[in-house]
Amino acid sequence: MSQGYQQRDAAVVDYELWRPPGCVDWLRGPPPPSLTPGSYFACVGAAQTFGCFASRPWPTLVAEQIGLPALNLGVAGAGPAVFQQDAFPQLLAGARFVIFQVMSGRSADCSRFVSEGRERLRVRSDDRVLGADAAWAEVLREEHGEQPGRLHKLADRLGYPFAHPEAQRLVQETRDDWQTQFLRLLEATKAPKLLFWFSRRPPRYRPRFHSVGALFGEFPQLVDARMVTAVAAHANGLVKCITSRGTPQLLRDRMTDLPVTVSPSLAGSGESSEDRWTHNTYYPSPEMHEDAANAVVQALARLQAKEPRFRAEPTEP
Repeated sequence: MSQGYQQRDAAVVDYELWRPPGCVDWLRGPPPPSLTPGSYFACVGAAQTFGCFASRPWPTLVAEQIGLPALNLGVAGAGPAVFQQDAFPQLLAGARFVIFQVMSGRSADCSRFVSEGRERLRVRSDDRVLGADAAWAEVLREEHGEQPGRLHKLADRLGYPFAHPEAQRLVQETRDDWQTQFLRLLEATKAPKLLFWFSRRPPRYRPRFHSVGALFGEFPQLVDARMVTAVAAHANGLVKCITSRGTPQLLRDRMTDLPVTVSPSLAGSGESSEDRWTHNTYYPSPEMHEDAANAVVQALARLQAKEPRFRAEPTEP
């Protein structure tokens, strides 16, 4: 998918993609000068960590401020299960410390879908592979048809527990799996850990069931305050950056600085070939990445007194 990002966004950003030994996914560059244990810190997350449409994503900005190279492990559509596979455990084991972005809850399993930790979901009953939006749209259509009626919207507004029982059950299963996978990932990572909430919204929200957008909420989709609190208890600290500064972002050609149009279908993620983007309305803007980096650096400064490995000095041989 990272290669799809590069094909889609080539006029705006060069992501300098690279792939470390044994890694299936292409990573956002530039790579750290060395993968010697203790010589870098790692940033784990999805597209918001990868830095779509940002020439200098927050891991790069943090590295510049603290003087320690960053290993950007932002993977498109990733949930926590992705980083328990392939070369990721070894890369995390070599990190001086790790910053874990709170990733989307839609990239998790339930009794209806298998995710393998990614946003593309396989329907267990027939093996179809769908994007998360399309997969969950089917769930909602089964409960209220093509268009939700007034009673469905009223039930949403009042929060009736008996409304949409199947969708509610699947949401709870998905959230439970997300939390299990995230805790497993944190437990397996022995380096000091910082949990990072990076979003336009605060963690507290309640899913509603009259549309996919209302169900998911803003990124990280399906994740609420209870889930964040449970996961944060297994990290050395939690930092939040809630910002929308610089959005929507006008897309500009990286060579001429003139406005440019992007075809999202080139990413291979299911958008219509007729769609065109002149602005980035979904991914964090460059200004949001600046806010994120500043929040992380401040959190690291507070943690250094408690855990020396959060410091940027290189490891002694």
